[in-house]
Amino acid sequence: MNDSPIPVLLFILFILIVLSGFFSSSETGMMSLNRYRLRHLAKNGHKGAARANKLLQRPDQLIGVILIGNNFVNILAASIVGVMAERLWGDLGLAIAPLVLTFVILIFAEVTPKTLAATYPERIAFPASLALKPLLKLLYPFVWFVNLLSNSLLRMLGVKAIEGGTEHLSREELRTLVHESGTRIPKRHRQMLLSILDLEKVTVEDIMIPRSEVTGIDIEDDIDEIVDQLKAAQHTRLPVYRGDINNIIGILHLRNAAKFLTLNDSNKAMLLQSCRDPYFIPEGTPLHTQLFNFQKEKRRIGVVVDEYGDVQGIATLEDILEEIVGEFTTDIAATSPDITPLDANRFLIDGSATLRTVNKVLGWKLPTNGPKTLNGLILEALEAIPEYPTCLKLHGYNVEIKQVKDNVVKAAIVALPEK
Repeated sequence: MNDSPIPVLLFILFILIVLSGFFSSSETGMMSLNRYRLRHLAKNGHKGAARANKLLQRPDQLIGVILIGNNFVNILAASIVGVMAERLWGDLGLAIAPLVLTFVILIFAEVTPKTLAATYPERIAFPASLALKPLLKLLYPFVWFVNLLSNSLLRMLGVKAIEGGTEHLSREELRTLVHESGTRIPKRHRQMLLSILDLEKVTVEDIMIPRSEVTGIDIEDDIDEIVDQLKAAQHTRLPVYRGDINNIIGILHLRNAAKFLTLNDSNKAMLLQSCRDPYFIPEGTPLHTQLFNFQKEKRRIGVVVDEYGDVQGIATLEDILEEIVGEFTTDIAATSPDITPLDANRFLIDGSATLRTVNKVLGWKLPTNGPKTLNGLILEALEAIPEYPTCLKLHGYNVEIKQVKDNVVKAAIVALPEK
């Protein structure tokens, strides 16, 4: 090397700087790849993605071969610069050469290539995998030895050797990905995906029809009253009980009741034969669990009961699906009959309306980790049965109680916070 012409040494130095830039950009590009997109491309037959994905299965070996190559070319470049500097400027050249080489490597072999690779990781990593894969096989003994020492040191520090492809997205990370998907996923679809992720945070009490609003058939009523009730029914399925709603004995589908209604000699026994055994749901059941249970039991409606077996309400498959896809109407009055707009900022709300429904329909942020209904939230704040008219400020919202009956707030006007 000492006898080589300066132009030859300059050419070799140029090649080494290019190789150093290649290794630096390859390292950044490979490590900057989106692993989930990479797997998707690999499954769809992208050869570059498949090579890169295979290399990333063992990141310790990948980093090992890149750093071995990078350090080798950098040290060789330093030696050549030292020879050239000594031949051209003597001892002064030996003192200046490290500063010049550091600047050149920093700009042309580190910062610039790594910035480019971080900006376009796929454009750098996929072609680079063509060279890295055979280079790993060629240098495998050296890589194996370096990894052996490195992994042994890591184990001494209590760190397990890293293997690629084992990381999994948490629910919150997946939520962030959906949020940041931008126009790649339509807004409506993003909302549905986020709603699915939220199912385990919501229980059947949040979406059920409360006991006070359940419409059912008391089998002890007169047969004519039952027939009139069936003819006027607005629901497809009705619970059938004996004397008290806590004693539900069946669920009647109006399709099965059609024949019953056409018979002149219909009786209660025939009605009971048309009923299906009730399906009970423990309170506190998360919606994602209940959705699976509905599917497994082939049911569309269930009776929510507390720990004492008392009926709390009715939950339906449609209610759970609306949590995912949203309400099937955008009109507030049609979406929730418990909410009546008075003007742009004021709404007359039934006391039995659930806070979750109010928040969803109006886009508000009333707390849902305590009482489930507006009545419960007001009673919790006042710690007493209010008299009307009574006004209060509730979590920033102005509330005017309009009706109290049977120790329950039946209706209140709620206004948006003043800006």
